[in-house]
Amino acid sequence: MSKGEKMERLDLYRCNICGNLVEVILVGGGELVCCGQPMQKVNGQNREEAIFEKHIPVFVKNENNKDEVRVGEVLHPMTEEHYIMFIETVSEDKNHVQLQYLHPGQEPKMLIEEKLGKTLAREFCNLHGLWEGQSD
Repeated sequence: MSKGEKMERLDLYRCNICGNLVEVILVGGGELVCCGQPMQKVNGQNREEAIFEKHIPVFVKNENNKDEVRVGEVLHPMTEEHYIMFIETVSEDKNHVQLQYLHPGQEPKMLIEEKLGKTLAREFCNLHGLWEGQSD
């Protein structure tokens, strides 16, 4: 964590040595440390060209008219070498979170149990890191 950077609830931090990824549930006053080094905050990417790369989470109605998040307009590959590790949705007020872990071979989709207004979706690709998308 860099000097002056304020930690917030639901921020993600990663260890640059072992790869541990942690999410802040409650903010305390300390510094997150792993393998003897400060952990680095992970910021989500949301570049327009990422749609072609199949990384941006998108909100859609599925064939049963239910809300779901899909990773990519064209679904992201889910091979042993390159896959989405998890999808998470966060309500705008950060009071409601839904998390689904994924594994190679599964479709990179998550059914939204309860949509509570504007929602952030984020996913973590094992090769390309954290990506974000917003609902309408």
